[in-house]
Amino acid sequence: MHTKTFVAATVGLGLLTLSACGSSDAKSPADSKTVTLVSHDSWAASKSVLAAFEKESGYKVKVLTDGDAGQAVNKAILTKDNPQGDVFFGVDNTLLSRALDNGLFQSYAAKGLDQVGSAYQLDAGKHRVTPIDYGDICVNYDKKYFADHELTPPATFADLVKPAYKNLLVTENASTSSPGLGFLLGTAARYGDGGASGSSGAESGGGWEEYWKQLKANGVKVVDGWEQAYNEEFSGSAGGKKAKADRPLVVSYASSPPAEVIYGDPRPSTAPTGVAAGTCFRQIEFAGLLSNARNSAGGKALIDFLITRKFQEDMPLNMFVYPVVEGASVPAEFTKYGPAAKDPETMDPAEIADHRDQWVKSWTSLVLK
Repeated sequence: MHTKTFVAATVGLGLLTLSACGSSDAKSPADSKTVTLVSHDSWAASKSVLAAFEKESGYKVKVLTDGDAGQAVNKAILTKDNPQGDVFFGVDNTLLSRALDNGLFQSYAAKGLDQVGSAYQLDAGKHRVTPIDYGDICVNYDKKYFADHELTPPATFADLVKPAYKNLLVTENASTSSPGLGFLLGTAARYGDGGASGSSGAESGGGWEEYWKQLKANGVKVVDGWEQAYNEEFSGSAGGKKAKADRPLVVSYASSPPAEVIYGDPRPSTAPTGVAAGTCFRQIEFAGLLSNARNSAGGKALIDFLITRKFQEDMPLNMFVYPVVEGASVPAEFTKYGPAAKDPETMDPAEIADHRDQWVKSWTSLVLK
C-alpha cells in the first residue's frame, strides 16, 4: 500500500512495468486485449497470480507506476481527460474525496463485492471505487537503538513530543505523501481541530496544530516521501543501515516489521523494528475504473480480479497490506510480525473532505516554513 516497496515492483514475465512519465503507445488507441493499470510505486503482485488472470481473462496487463500515492493520484486527476490507463489502483481514504470530486472514476459494481466487508465500502452507493486492501500508518522504531540507549520506545502520539525523543523522528510531507498525510490525519483525529474535539492531555490543548508545534520544537524531520524516510533516514531499516541513517523513529506502517524479517539477508529470527501502537491511523486503499478508460471491459475484468481470493491472498507478502475480502487468509509471518492495530485512529471520509486541504495548507505553513 502506498510506498512501502521492499522489493522491486516489476513482477516478472507477462507483466510490463513502465514509468508513468508517459509513453507514445499510452496515448494511442489501446489494444482491446491489453488492460492498463496505473498505480503508485508500491504496486507488486506475484507473476503467477497475474499470469493466471491473463490466461483466464485473455487480457494482457500493463502497469504504469509513478511515485507516492499522493503524487500518482494528482497526476491521474491532471490526465483524466486523456488517461494513461484503464484502472487506477492506490487512491486511499485520505485522498478519496479529491479523486471523486474531480470525476476521476466511473461507476462499476465489481463482481464479488458482496464478499468485501461493509466497513471498507466508503462509496457503496455509487461504486466509483472498489476497496482492495487496508493497513495502518504508524510510527515504527529501531529496537536496537532503544536497547543500546536503554530508552523505552514511544508508544503514543503524546510520547513523541517528550524531550527523550528529541531529533529522533522522521516523517513524510503531508502534501506529497500518503503516509505523511495519514499521520497528520491521525494527529487531527487524536487531538481535534483547535481543541474542539478529541483532545486530552495538556499537550493537546490547542488541537493538532499545537501538537505539531511541539513536534517541530522536538526536532521532527520531514522528507518528501516514504522511500526516503524509511530507506534513507530510518536507522532500523535494511536500507537505513547501509545509508548510516540516524533517525530511529519513522512514520511507516504496522506491516513494515514483517517485511524486515521476510526480506532480511540473513533473515532475522525476530523483527528488528517495532510499532508504536498508539500512533496508528487506519488506511483503506481502492481501485477504480477511470472515467475515460479506453478498455472499459478489460478494466472491469481487472477490478473483479483484484477482489478474488487469489489476488487478495497474494497481497500481504507483496504489498504488505491486509485483504478486505471476508475469509481471505493471511500468511503466518504477516500476522506474527505485523498484526493490524487493535484501536487505530479513524476519521469519517466527509470530515477528511471538509478539512484536508486546509489542514495540509496549515501544516505546511506551520512545519515547513
